[in-house]
Amino acid sequence: VQLQASGGGLVQPGGSLRLSCAASGNIHNIHSMGWYRQAPGKQRELVADITRGGITNYADSYQARFTISEDSAKNTVFLHMNSLKSEDTGRYVCMVRDIFSGAPFEFWGKGTQVTVSS
Repeated sequence: VQLQASGGGLVQPGGSLRLSCAASGNIHNIHSMGWYRQAPGKQRELVADITRGGITNYADSYQARFTISEDSAKNTVFLHMNSLKSEDTGRYVCMVRDIFSGAPFEFWGKGTQVTVSS
């Protein structure tokens, strides 16, 4: 399974970005897809995830400003980021949880860099 993320870039504080991540390859039965943030020197943290049934989950820091959505027909997940802050800077990595023979398998992409700076 391959994950291709796009949409990152440099944005001023208060600005918006829309990230996309498309999954391709030997996909069996996607359970969920999600976005994680990796900042330098820090552990990777969950931003938001969404199940194939549309149930969403957000980390507290992002709940009011970010929205996760998906296009299940295209195995693509989106992250709409509003009111961006400098502390949102980091590499945003997408993950897909695929179910094969009853077992979950997680696949990770390389992500896309988001820099929030004036």
